[in-house]
Amino acid sequence: MRAKPALSLVVPCYNEASGLASFWARAGDALDALGLPAEAVFVDDGSRDATLAVLSALAARDPRVRVVSLSRNFGKEVALAAGLDHASGDAVVPIDADLQHPPELLSELVAKWREGHDVVIALRRDRATDPAARRIASDLFHRLFSRVSAVPVPPGAGDFRLMARPVVEALRAMPERIRYMKGMYAWVGFRTTNVEYDVEERAAGNSRYGLVKLWRLALDGVVSFSSLPLRLSSILGALFALVALAYGGWLVIRTILHGADVPGYASLMVVVLFLGGVQLLSLGVIGEYLGRVYDEVKARPLYVVRTRVGFPPETGN
Repeated sequence: MRAKPALSLVVPCYNEASGLASFWARAGDALDALGLPAEAVFVDDGSRDATLAVLSALAARDPRVRVVSLSRNFGKEVALAAGLDHASGDAVVPIDADLQHPPELLSELVAKWREGHDVVIALRRDRATDPAARRIASDLFHRLFSRVSAVPVPPGAGDFRLMARPVVEALRAMPERIRYMKGMYAWVGFRTTNVEYDVEERAAGNSRYGLVKLWRLALDGVVSFSSLPLRLSSILGALFALVALAYGGWLVIRTILHGADVPGYASLMVVVLFLGGVQLLSLGVIGEYLGRVYDEVKARPLYVVRTRVGFPPETGN
């Protein structure tokens, strides 16, 4: 019988075959140093390389390794949710497999947990390993999100953190399909503290998050945790309605006093095109929210599991 793990690592993987051995060498040593019953739940998010084969080999050699293979690529946010569903530890730590999250920091996270904190966030001191454009875009987004959301995300916070079991259960109880995990972590609350770390270079490969994916994630975050875009559309509509009413009144008064004149074609076209653009923008904002409502009401499963490796049969996982 395996001891119930005190600590679970959740490791989302997509085409990470080349770096998994290096990751587990360091992560395994870090877990050994803790001296706690532990497990590592790797989530293969529909990888197209040998990730599943490498993970299966690791599971055959080390009983702490458990593998959840999804039926296709669902995205990192869903892969994290799958990992949380399958992690059974008293505390859970999501961590990337590319070694930009140093496994050696686990000792500090666990120490803060033992002091009584429910959430221990690992904050990046800087993002020197990221391209300048990505750093600027990320900083701007987090500033915007903190202003429009009721649950601001601390600067430098990512998925790397320790969460006690009550926090994990609160996250698992959140049923939404369009997920922005950083916002969800902040929304559940609990007693929180921070530790800082330096981001390391990737052990292998390149980041799968390009600017397009980051834009989609940012859009999901803003729409999922704020109705401000809808309010802005309403305010903008009301503002232009007042301007149009005032301008219409001025035209009536001017016509009564000075008679009618021929309006300028150019100015008329500018006004029509501008207002048309505002209307389309407002419809687009409404469409973003409506599309997410449509995804939620379909109530499809969040993910589909193809196979599991290394789980004790008595857990039902």
